[in-house]
Amino acid sequence: MYVTIEEAASYLEIDETKLRQLILQNKIRVVYYNQVPLINTQQFDTHLKEMERIRREIQAYLNEPIPESLDVKDED
Repeated sequence: MYVTIEEAASYLEIDETKLRQLILQNKIRVVYYNQVPLINTQQFDTHLKEMERIRREIQAYLNEPIPESLDVKDED
């Protein structure tokens, strides 16, 4: 699906200025239709899926209980 720069910035949850910088650096592909830049959102699917996987892994790690240290013993 092709969207405008404003819609793509909202979709990616980044600032529109940052998105324009990435376009100028040729890190994001753009198609021009009637002099309006359009961005295909499918180019971000892999990145968004990977970011979601990393978020889940980090959350799972943070939810793990801290194991008791084997070196510390209560001498009372």
